[in-house]
Amino acid sequence: MSKEGHAAVKISQFSESVIREMSRMAAKYKAVNLAQGLPDFPAPAELKEAACQAIAADINQYSITWGDRLFRQAIAEKASDYLGMKIDPETDITVTCGASEAMMSTIMAILDPGDEVIIFEPFYENYGPACILSGAIPRHVSLNPPDWSFDEKELAGAFNNRTAAIIINTPNNPTGKVFSRQELEVIAGYCQKFGVLAVTDEIYEHILFDGASHVATGSLPGMEQLTVTVNSLSKTYSVTGWRVGYAIACAELQEAIRKVHDFLTIAAPAPLQRAGIVAMQMPTAYYRELASKYAERRKALMDTLDQAGIKYYKPQGAYYIFADISNLGFANDLEFTEHLVKEVGVAVVPGSSFYRAGGAGSAHVRFCFARRPETLQAAHTRLIKLTNNRSCP
Repeated sequence: MSKEGHAAVKISQFSESVIREMSRMAAKYKAVNLAQGLPDFPAPAELKEAACQAIAADINQYSITWGDRLFRQAIAEKASDYLGMKIDPETDITVTCGASEAMMSTIMAILDPGDEVIIFEPFYENYGPACILSGAIPRHVSLNPPDWSFDEKELAGAFNNRTAAIIINTPNNPTGKVFSRQELEVIAGYCQKFGVLAVTDEIYEHILFDGASHVATGSLPGMEQLTVTVNSLSKTYSVTGWRVGYAIACAELQEAIRKVHDFLTIAAPAPLQRAGIVAMQMPTAYYRELASKYAERRKALMDTLDQAGIKYYKPQGAYYIFADISNLGFANDLEFTEHLVKEVGVAVVPGSSFYRAGGAGSAHVRFCFARRPETLQAAHTRLIKLTNNRSCP
């Protein structure tokens, strides 16, 4: 039986990335791009040199489908040192084309149509489409400002016999929330009670502020067999274009994840995996300096927002600031972001892209501060126009 049109019905249930669209608008209107989460400064020199050396050494063909063996060994060693996770590099790691593919391969591998997935809201925009493409049903649990905590009763009510997974993003995009050990133990308790898998997006694990610490869900007692930990080189090492990510999980789960990964992308870029070994072996001082530099950038953007009269929630981690624009006189986030990119010359992400349709996002926008000082200064010069022009629509 033929159908009207050629696109699958499920494709109509989500739109193209709003974040990438805002970057296109930034280019169109020559605006300062504080939208997309990609650093505009160089990657570490030693990583670039390692990549060049790998290419020169002809590491240019397919790697083992689930990842270069030396790279997997380096990931396992770092996970042991930093996260306290004991993993077998031969059976417990799949290297993917970025964290997005790791998440997609995982979701498609563990979910069947009709399964329910708990997603904390606001959420990174990729999670919803991954569930829809798998035929799964999202169940949302609110993260509540100002500290973005969740109500345990609401969380408990979301778990049932149809629940197959819960997605956790810590440090969180877009709010900057860092889930505490106590919060993760609460979540872990329900996962173990219902036999639910925790899929954790931990790509901002080293970007932490004000004494916050990162706890890996997979390191909690009883969660070793119930957790898929998603990560990548992108954010920590400022190489978002390399598209090298990985999923850590027990061998049983990896068997399914590796099958999906194989037929989605075959393998991640081989020379960049070899360079990833250098990334995994960076000294502790690198991570201290990374957090320190991001703290400086965070302060610069918070100072700008203070002067521009934009309210915001101070992030504990990641490199975004989630702001409340309800006092600025705009009808919603879309009107504000359009005005900002066209008239002020700064691109940000509308908050509604991190919520379900009709959610609370219309009063919020997301700023990215993974930028050079001169980029943040250019944004400052433009954003303070908001203070000087309160006749905006």
